[in-house]
Amino acid sequence: MKERLMRVGTSYIPVTNVELSSAWYVNKLGARLNYKDDDKAILNLANQSFFLVKSQNNQCSNFIDMYGEEWFSLTFEVNGLAALEEIHRDFITNEVRVGAIENRGHAGRNFVFNDIDGNKFDVWSELSPRFKEKYDV
Repeated sequence: MKERLMRVGTSYIPVTNVELSSAWYVNKLGARLNYKDDDKAILNLANQSFFLVKSQNNQCSNFIDMYGEEWFSLTFEVNGLAALEEIHRDFITNEVRVGAIENRGHAGRNFVFNDIDGNKFDVWSELSPRFKEKYDV
């Protein structure tokens, strides 16, 4: 079947405080704020649009697998191991909650970080070949 879904345009992330969370994403991750009201903020980050949506307490985008492990819903990519190590150091310096850099048995290395609402995200040291080609990286 021909690929018809061309890209992910927007991801939605539950947050408890739109003001605090949008400031966190801007200051800690370098997101660009496009819009904000009491119920949501719209950010540009990593060539994608993210909606931070005000939610009830104890909501997050994480899920539990069949073995009881909590997983992230998104993986960000960086261009190589040196870039991964640099952003890992930057996150630690900026007091972002991060895990150790891991070898998961596949190409590249990864680490996990959390936002202030406990939403987990992954960072991988390998850019997809299609992205590299399209953006001449």
